Amino acid sequence: MKAVVLNKFGEPINFRIEKIASRELKACELKINVKATSVNPVDLKIRSGVAETFAPEFPAVLHGDVAGIVEEAFPGSSFSKGDEVYACAGGVKGLSGALCESMIVDQKLVAKKPKQLSMAEGAALPLVSITAWEALVDRVNVEPGQTVLIHGAAGGVGHIAVQLAKALGAIVYTTASTSEKMQMGKDLGADYAINYKEMSVEDYVKHYTNGKGFDVVFDTVGGDNMEKSFQAVRNSGQVACIVGSGEHDMTPLYIKSATYHGVLMLLPMLTNEGREHHGEILKRIAKMVDHKVLKPVLDGEKFSFSSIGEAHTHLESGKAIGKVVAVNDL
Repeated sequence: MKAVVLNKFGEPINFRIEKIASRELKACELKINVKATSVNPVDLKIRSGVAETFAPEFPAVLHGDVAGIVEEAFPGSSFSKGDEVYACAGGVKGLSGALCESMIVDQKLVAKKPKQLSMAEGAALPLVSITAWEALVDRVNVEPGQTVLIHGAAGGVGHIAVQLAKALGAIVYTTASTSEKMQMGKDLGADYAINYKEMSVEDYVKHYTNGKGFDVVFDTVGGDNMEKSFQAVRNSGQVACIVGSGEHDMTPLYIKSATYHGVLMLLPMLTNEGREHHGEILKRIAKMVDHKVLKPVLDGEKFSFSSIGEAHTHLESGKAIGKVVAVNDL
């Protein structure tokens, strides 16, 4: 079958369309006819070699997010041929990814696609919605009335987290760099949008919380922004972060008796532990989408598998709003 493969780490130009061998289905697996995928920051890091630890072997087929139609299911499966499904189920060490005609996946990672969504929209959701769920529900257990600050309103995880936190009953604050991205955050349910380029952490903590800080801070940016998250949380509050690289002084959390949660969404795929939970999260997300509680926002630029390098370049540019999606044209 045809696939977009990577034979070495580096720039997006290294992607190549090649023929690769398919394999037989094993127990508890599904074969999905791939219709679409989306680009996540981890895909960029794997492609470039920054996240070489997570990379599949060369020739590598990248991308975890997939939406498509079940071609084949193992006997006794809860899925049937023809089911429209979505998942984040590969593109990492030990698991081939979605940039191919057909993807073989562990059915524990899969759920039926939200009926309200196209294949492209469905492919935008798995990684970001699972990540937001693990942070806001599994780790910090957001409760109604809590103040929740979400960094990155227009990002992939951020725009889902805003909607999820609001659905959980939180008072939602979000940060963004432009008026357009701030408005997007508010359109998705944020009660307050903060331009972090115009307002310091000290200023917005004072303005919105009387200097006390937020109950929960969800950092989808990482890097230097982690220190800002530590500064913004209240005494005995909670910080969740999805980008934990680099060296950070944890003293600000210690003196506030605050809790830090690291969220690595890839872990069940890498370790084969807890995969069922990802499938369950996607079932719940699908219900929320079909009841119009949550929706993905797709970037305006259109890409296909044969132009996946351009999709990577676009996400790396920082100009994308929402999710960058590519449809299968192999």
